[in-house]
Amino acid sequence: MKNAAVVNYSIEKGSVEIREIEKPIIGEDDILLEVANVGVCGSDLHQWTSDHSWPVNYPVVLGHEFGGNIVELGKNVKTWKEGDRVVSETAAIINPFSPMSRQGLYNLDPSRKGFGYGVNGAMTRFVKVPARCLHAVPDNLSFEQACLTEPSSVAYNSVVVNSNIKPGDRVIVLGPGTIGILCAAMARLCGAQVAVVGLESDRSRLEIAKQYGCEGIIGDASEWAFRQDGLGADTIIDAAGASITLKMALDLVRPNGQITKVGWGPQPLGFSLDQLVQKNVRLQGSFSHNWPIWEKVITLMSSNQLDVKPIIGGVWAITDWKEAFEQMHSGKVVKSVLKPV
Repeated sequence: MKNAAVVNYSIEKGSVEIREIEKPIIGEDDILLEVANVGVCGSDLHQWTSDHSWPVNYPVVLGHEFGGNIVELGKNVKTWKEGDRVVSETAAIINPFSPMSRQGLYNLDPSRKGFGYGVNGAMTRFVKVPARCLHAVPDNLSFEQACLTEPSSVAYNSVVVNSNIKPGDRVIVLGPGTIGILCAAMARLCGAQVAVVGLESDRSRLEIAKQYGCEGIIGDASEWAFRQDGLGADTIIDAAGASITLKMALDLVRPNGQITKVGWGPQPLGFSLDQLVQKNVRLQGSFSHNWPIWEKVITLMSSNQLDVKPIIGGVWAITDWKEAFEQMHSGKVVKSVLKPV
């Protein structure tokens, strides 16, 4: 039995197409998941346009933001049953004996390989998933929303775990994509005043940021940054997919403040980091997430403290992947969601 899948088949730009693939054969520690919904990530778009900066095992099925129902269990899997509603983490292959994995930071294991670039992802009907990756989805949380657990966990890690944000802080988020808006929502949950910064073409996405109680700014955010006491914002979350936004962050952050960089950009910097030293600023990278973060995020989503519905711009059949990708790539929608056919 073959199933339609969105396959990235080479490093050449635009090398994505629908292919029919076989249903995966699972191992003894895996489950077979029937995908209900899968979110389109910026990294899927980067692989489509071939401006990514990570190794890809071509050909590979795209998609790492997904949830669905368990339809088959490996013989060693005892903690789940067929029919369970679940979402999956992205770290499909890890070395459990690496020093990082032993600390619970398997997301930082250098040998880690994820769905959608290292192994086949979920833009198809069935995906093989290690049972250790699974989290239960409460009945009151739809799969359309639950497939945003992954980007919400990226945001939680960058804002809650890797930043030091206190109620009353002023926080600027650079980039109104999925991760940027979710970072802004997390900063609001931490009690911060938040502004989200984008370009003229981001106007509609900035309107969505306003639904989370944030200010939307097109272009220069200096006035907002320096409004309170003339010194700058407490924290800058750089969620843009370009390196140059780090220069903006250094200009906007206050002395002894923090910049957390969560957006990828392969371009070289080309500017001095002297401001980082002179301002005594902490520069923090933030990558991925781990098990306790997912549990916190599912709690926030299922209790409606974090409502991801405003971010979802539409649901497309997997066979209409190109329209879903283009809508997101052009900035018309923040998040496209796909559904298997």
